[in-house]
Amino acid sequence: MTQIVILPNEEYCPEGGVIDVPAGTSICEALLENDIPIEHACELSCACTTCHVIVREGFKSLNPSDENEDDLLDRAWGLTPVSRLSCQAIVAQEDLVIEIPKYSINHAKENH
Repeated sequence: MTQIVILPNEEYCPEGGVIDVPAGTSICEALLENDIPIEHACELSCACTTCHVIVREGFKSLNPSDENEDDLLDRAWGLTPVSRLSCQAIVAQEDLVIEIPKYSINHAKENH
């Protein structure tokens, strides 16, 4: 199992958190399965940027992003060199520390 540390986010995970997930799981799936309701307006299909996360530790252990993800990330609020769409970032064996940005480009929240 790989450990993901989630830094505190006022809306989604106010106290922060630590979850254990099997390798091969996307970060978004891992968060949702552990009751951290990150936005995912396109239902994990790599068609929006609402599930954008910043990978503070363990970034290089993730699968490489593809051109479609890179193009979408250009639209993400608070983009950094270690940003990923959590629906596309697949957890490997290395532990991760992630930050869910305070804002997204989604003006209306989806009710998932």
